Amino acid sequence: MIERKFGKRNHQRTATKADSEAILPNRISSFFPRIYDRHKEKITMAIAIRAYQPEDVPALVEIWNEVVEQGVAFPQKAPLTNQIGAAFFAKQSCTAAAYDTETAEVVGMYILHPNNVGRCGHICNASYAVKTTCRGQKIGEQLVRHCLHQARQMGFRILQFNAVVKENYAARKLYEKLGFVTIGTIPEGFQKKDGTYSDIVLYYFPLQNEPTAET
Repeated sequence: MIERKFGKRNHQRTATKADSEAILPNRISSFFPRIYDRHKEKITMAIAIRAYQPEDVPALVEIWNEVVEQGVAFPQKAPLTNQIGAAFFAKQSCTAAAYDTETAEVVGMYILHPNNVGRCGHICNASYAVKTTCRGQKIGEQLVRHCLHQARQMGFRILQFNAVVKENYAARKLYEKLGFVTIGTIPEGFQKKDGTYSDIVLYYFPLQNEPTAET
């Protein structure tokens, strides 16, 4: 598996020309300095993405279980244990971890695997998760871009999402920004924690295409 590293483009405080020149565009295989974000008023992190290691499993399980517990994106209801998680992540075509390049903290992840078998085995599926306290820093976008490249490198031709919850507006906005195409909607395809139902939207991305350029 190929390691690809991503930097983070951020907003800046208004001050000097030197400040504006300090903000560099996002580039693959580059690290970026931590810089001030005037909207969040905190230091944001530089992110790299690599194939997961066995020692990452507890952090990946924690991040995965946060999404499961929130009950608004993943279909799973039961959380992972470290033992089950280790087996689950190992059987994927690719499990990748996003980490803070300064602290080495794992802050996000994705899994990639076939969506079907045999004559439909060239279609893959993926799931993404970002640590709750690290959201809003475009880590999810970096994960999806990395995943698209990885899927192409592994010989898949299409990435398909089977069940994007209609109210998951942040994810849908990102997918549509990158060039994913809507297939259709399944009414009441997702059961929420309160027992009510939400529609799910299906998306696909032809992997011969390139995602929309970063902005």
